[in-house]
Amino acid sequence: MATPAFNYGSDVTGLVWGFLLQDAAQAVSVDAKEAETWLHAPVPGQFVWLHFNLSNAASERWLRAHAGLPEEFYETLHQGSRSTRIEMADGALIAVVNDVLHNFSVDTAEISTLWVHVTPHGVITARRKPLESIERLRQDVLNGAPLRSSVELLVHLLRDQADVLVNIVRDAVARVDTAEDQLLAGRLTRRREDLGALRRVLVRLQRLLAPEPAALFRLLQRPPSWVAPEDRQELRQSTEEFTVVLSDLAALHERIKLLQEEIAARVNEDNNRSLFLLTIVTVMALPINLIAGLLGMNVGGVPLSQHPHGFWLVLGFTALVTGAIAWLLLRLQRPH
Repeated sequence: MATPAFNYGSDVTGLVWGFLLQDAAQAVSVDAKEAETWLHAPVPGQFVWLHFNLSNAASERWLRAHAGLPEEFYETLHQGSRSTRIEMADGALIAVVNDVLHNFSVDTAEISTLWVHVTPHGVITARRKPLESIERLRQDVLNGAPLRSSVELLVHLLRDQADVLVNIVRDAVARVDTAEDQLLAGRLTRRREDLGALRRVLVRLQRLLAPEPAALFRLLQRPPSWVAPEDRQELRQSTEEFTVVLSDLAALHERIKLLQEEIAARVNEDNNRSLFLLTIVTVMALPINLIAGLLGMNVGGVPLSQHPHGFWLVLGFTALVTGAIAWLLLRLQRPH
């Protein structure tokens, strides 16, 4: 019996969705065949956005056969480095953007990579897992967001990614506020472990999502000639906005670090107090154990063994010595 082929959420070519866009016009959905025809004969004033799923092996074959992308793009797909960056290659923009998965949770911190190729007449994006920012961008395009150029679509993607990161930071701030309130109330519970896990997640996000400053600086200083001045300005602004979000992320990371240190100091203080109390009890019990050991020896000549009030005399002496030791210890603990 024949079984249906698994398409990984895309068509047989690996295309997840495609749109034909132009300034001040509603986006038009296109399939792989229509996109192939348009790529061979681009229409001035229009650009196409094609989004591929790399989990489908047919997507890379289709791109090599019809998209005309430079070899640097395919090398980037298979590189081990996943640092976020935007570079120029053969007059086009190649961007490597790390993003959180769709329906992201701070507890799991799942992150994947999106590869973007931008030219004046087209934007090609490719990913292996569904991502949050690219899904937001698709919804905006379907809702009629005005996109006058391919670079503006890239800028929109970067801003959507910044918005996603802002929501993550807000969620993390709410968790840190809760932990801080419980710390002030004296209820530590498991907040130290939770803060440690949250701190590791934020460090990973900051390491993967922070763009390479050198690559962005080179691009903003010498962008491609086909990039309009207003698109250059928007790209610079989106970079600055993303830098502000990363600064907030770094500040939150430092706040968590200080909160962890405060919790650790309080835990150490409680442990020292418990250890000191245990030491006092042990020292106070030392005379009792010593006298009981001496009087319990099974030898002759034990004092007061025949005295009618010997037990009470030993008990009173023991209580006196114990009280004196307790008074001395408490006096030593008083501030001078």
